[in-house]
Amino acid sequence: MAEQPRLATLDSTIVDRLPPYSKLLFDAKTKRGLTFESIAKELGRSEVAVAAIFYGQAQASAQDIEKLANILGLKDVVETSMNVIPDRGRAGPMPPVEPLIYRLYEIVQNYGYAFKAVLNEKFGDGIMSAIAFSSKVEKEVDNDGVT
Repeated sequence: MAEQPRLATLDSTIVDRLPPYSKLLFDAKTKRGLTFESIAKELGRSEVAVAAIFYGQAQASAQDIEKLANILGLKDVVETSMNVIPDRGRAGPMPPVEPLIYRLYEIVQNYGYAFKAVLNEKFGDGIMSAIAFSSKVEKEVDNDGVT
């Protein structure tokens, strides 16, 4: 018998700070047994970007919204409620002052729950170790030449 995928669910401690559609998306995702990775493949986006959309921390394009509506079976609800500006940076009451640390803190604020959800799906419940943490920093230029 195939192993069931781990599914990230909505963090109930922050639900009151999220857009109303977040709960709908998470409930439909869970009901259909979908992972962020499987949804990301359908959208052609990264799984962290998809999780950030679920948390209202990333902008969903009209195409993303249409695809999500079909994938999750929420056509009428999703298309009318998701066309909003993302609400980022409400994870903590005060930002650090040092510029580089502030930018790292900004990453956690904007994508922390998205990363946690993806990590939980991939590895289960646990705490990621900063000691064994690695990252790669690259310059990215979009189609308009903006970095």
